Amino acid sequence: MAKVVLTDYVWDSLDVERTTLDGLATLVALRTKTPAEFLPEAADCDALLNTYAGPITAEVMKQMPRCRIIARYGIGVDTIDLEAATAAGIIVTNNPTYCIDEVAEHTMALLLACARKVPFYERHVRGGRWELPPGKPMFRLAGRTLGLVGFGNIARAVAVRAAAFGLRILYYDPFVQPGQFPAPGEKHELAALLRESDFVSVHPPLSPETRGMMNDTTFAQMKPTAFLINCARGPIVDTAALVRALDAGRIAGCALDTTDPEPLPDSHPLRGRDNVILTPHAAWYSEQAMVGLQAGAPSEVRRVLTGQWPVNVVNRAVKGKNRAGI
Repeated sequence: MAKVVLTDYVWDSLDVERTTLDGLATLVALRTKTPAEFLPEAADCDALLNTYAGPITAEVMKQMPRCRIIARYGIGVDTIDLEAATAAGIIVTNNPTYCIDEVAEHTMALLLACARKVPFYERHVRGGRWELPPGKPMFRLAGRTLGLVGFGNIARAVAVRAAAFGLRILYYDPFVQPGQFPAPGEKHELAALLRESDFVSVHPPLSPETRGMMNDTTFAQMKPTAFLINCARGPIVDTAALVRALDAGRIAGCALDTTDPEPLPDSHPLRGRDNVILTPHAAWYSEQAMVGLQAGAPSEVRRVLTGQWPVNVVNRAVKGKNRAGI
């Protein structure tokens, strides 16, 4: 029997994992945050299931000499050193499709909340005020411009939804060619997109190139009436630069489902502002998404343990030279 270690999880039952791995592996389920906490059990594992615990570096992988696969439950793999995994012969998988609709819907919810100032008015009404003027100015969505930074699966789903509201769609993505996908959108360079957009929604993966890409320079290129939306990864936005942009009135406001750090401390300057909307990294969640989330990673582990090539391999260069011999 193989040994599969689950570093951490946020759901109530492990029935899916146990059923998926039944007859193939013993499951050791942990609730850890760091490699130092999970390595005592993972040192002799054949597979690692991973949610948030990390980072999983080259040094961590050296201490798991039998590990054949690291299977992430989520989409992002920025906490895993992919080059080191490939060099070590470890397959890395993710789960890229389980919450596309949910994150696209949450992005639109935040965009609408910014446009119609829903949280602002709701707080005023709860406080006993029933007034329109404090929320002025507001503008109809039809005819305004949404700029999407990154044009992957989620961003394209946002584009379809936003176009239904009459928004003009621009996108910036160096890896996507004009007309490559049927989703609405005009390709622009980043600076041009920022200058023209009334809403800027960021959707790239977190990488060394995208970390902090929304910074003092990019905020200075945005309209002073524009809103920033982030349902991707917190570190894509330079938080200190965002605070400076809000303080200086260089942008009108922001709506963030992901932040850096996460969670924000109670005293953080982004809290308590009328023009900042915060949600607790909840964009991915729905009951349906939860089913897809929980099933994805253990299914990939099962494939590897039975000699099959996984479906969602991130480090494809590992094929043919991995520890699993696939």
